[in-house]
Amino acid sequence: MSGNLPLRMRKLGMDELGRLSVDEFRQSEKMPVVIVLDNIRSMHNVGSVFRTADAFLIRGIYLCGYTPRPPHRDIHKTALGATETVEWKYFQDIREALQQLKEEGYKVFAVEQVERSIPLQELTAQHSGKTVVVFGNEVSGVGEEALKLCDGSVEIPQWGMKHSLNISIAAGIVLWELARAYKL
Repeated sequence: MSGNLPLRMRKLGMDELGRLSVDEFRQSEKMPVVIVLDNIRSMHNVGSVFRTADAFLIRGIYLCGYTPRPPHRDIHKTALGATETVEWKYFQDIREALQQLKEEGYKVFAVEQVERSIPLQELTAQHSGKTVVVFGNEVSGVGEEALKLCDGSVEIPQWGMKHSLNISIAAGIVLWELARAYKL
């Protein structure tokens, strides 16, 4: 409430949201970003990243190692159909995935707390263009072999005690920051 006057709002109906059809989504220009998920354990995290990738029109997701892959009901439960719209590929070895993306002209950034990492908000100031963001295992993060292939690393600034975020939350924050640079 604002003062003593009630706010006058109503929820928008589905037909008012401007949602794309599956075909419109597939034909839309995508943000030049690929998400790489390496050895993610949780199907719910994978599904959530698919859903976020759909929301921001991300080019695709590369699933690596033992990361679960669609179709699976637990992925679908959180993806809400985004596995049908967001392109994805599977690679047993993340090194193969990253090499392919580098050959296509992508710059690869780990989302990890390492020496010489930069704050997320500086990424778009230092780099524009085709971007890969690598998210690692929920416990151990981005692996050493993958880090060796990265062009850099970004951190999400945090001020609390934990200094770690659930991967699906971290992906949402990173993709929003990239979307601000590319779309806004």
